[in-house]
Amino acid sequence: QVQLVESGGGLVQAGGSLRLSCAASGRTFSTYAMAWFRQAPGNEREFVAAISWSTGRIYSAVSVKGRFTISRDKAKNTVDLQMNSLKPEDTAVYYCAAELTRLYAGSGDYTDSRKYSYWGQGTQVTVSS
Repeated sequence: QVQLVESGGGLVQAGGSLRLSCAASGRTFSTYAMAWFRQAPGNEREFVAAISWSTGRIYSAVSVKGRFTISRDKAKNTVDLQMNSLKPEDTAVYYCAAELTRLYAGSGDYTDSRKYSYWGQGTQVTVSS
């Protein structure tokens, strides 16, 4: 089992920045990948960014490329999401996710929320115009 706790959400003006952090505990030595997803009211949960725990390879949604950066600290078992140049359409609840079994990039696994077994409780990000 893996427990995930997000922090760092809040209210920010358009163009501003926020940094989200996710702390993992439990069976973290088996982590294969971690990711951030988000869900706005009335919308489905959508992929934001993911990172391979062993290689550090990053996968990002087109909508956030150049603005958001995912990073991991293996020693602290944390994954962060640095969000710059925020837009009102980035407003959503942001969820941290983790998976212990192998994911296949060629199959789109890293971007598929159904492939992740562990989820945090979510943190609200609100961007005002």
